[in-house]
Amino acid sequence: MKHNFGAGPCVLPQEVFKQASQAVLDFKDGLSILEISHRTPEFEAVMTEAAKLVKELLNVPEGYSVLFLQGGASLQFAMVPMNLLSEGQTASYLETGVWANKAIKEVKNFGNAHIVASSKDANFTYIPKDYTIPEDSAYFHFTSNNTIYGTEIFDIPETNIPVACDMSSDIMSRVIDVSKFDLIYAGAQKNIGPAGVTVVIVKDAILGKTTNKIPTMLNYQQHIDNGSMFNTPPVFAVYVSLLNLRWLKSKGGVAEIEKENIAKASALYKEIDRNPLFKGTCAVEDRSRMNVCFVMENPELEKPFLKFVEENGVEGLKGHRSVGGFRASIYNALPITSVHALIELMQIFEEKNQK
Repeated sequence: MKHNFGAGPCVLPQEVFKQASQAVLDFKDGLSILEISHRTPEFEAVMTEAAKLVKELLNVPEGYSVLFLQGGASLQFAMVPMNLLSEGQTASYLETGVWANKAIKEVKNFGNAHIVASSKDANFTYIPKDYTIPEDSAYFHFTSNNTIYGTEIFDIPETNIPVACDMSSDIMSRVIDVSKFDLIYAGAQKNIGPAGVTVVIVKDAILGKTTNKIPTMLNYQQHIDNGSMFNTPPVFAVYVSLLNLRWLKSKGGVAEIEKENIAKASALYKEIDRNPLFKGTCAVEDRSRMNVCFVMENPELEKPFLKFVEENGVEGLKGHRSVGGFRASIYNALPITSVHALIELMQIFEEKNQK
């Protein structure tokens, strides 16, 4: 059995793979999901149900729209300021890693970026605390989970200005209060579905205020008015996302999957802290439930350990090239049995390498 700890595109439920495979062969009357028109009633029903499930699973309040777009979170780095920022205005950003930095870079094409706080001084291994968000900012932006460094923000910063969040790697993994956000975006390829589609949840009231001339394809309102089908959407990625959202609902929803995610992360962090061969890399209070980052006390053992686990069915454990070590990504669909298998391998390796 393979245990997929890859950071993304990531593991999805086996039943979703089977259902998606069948739809590739026959979605309707012998036609593949890959060849039907997105304007058919059948696919319009897919899009409608997918948006409805996002709203249901996250308890999205009235006055918000759910969009399925393309371009990944990386395009959202530009779309957010393009739609929310006017010339001469400043947006405030929390700098917590690579993806936050990429978002900050894009803001500068449209206005000013104010960094309210940064954890760059410690290679982004903690979440900054006790910072002030200027009330005259057009909006405040943060990245909720940092896949590369393994930190996660659990407490939403309090502010009276609009809040935008890149939630790509922890959306649907825990209960959130959507009413505290004005815009949430997430690449689907962690907990929603396959790569190729991006979910955006936007408060309708914040749109239409910028003085920017927004290209039609990059205007949130245009996509709202057209039900995410202004142009041909990523049909298959949306359909697989729908299947995965159905699976999540059948599991009891976000509240139930959060319990599983806490159990998985707690078990793995407990072993990292217990095992003398390993050590965590992040501040304990900021440890991510989605991306568990750790290293060996003796760096010379890292390659042998990685070889050992790969020979025993563990995939995707190698850390990001910028930080090294290991990264166990434990998204929704990864079963706790895979976490237990990794823990057992860590213990076996410990026995073999005790001084």
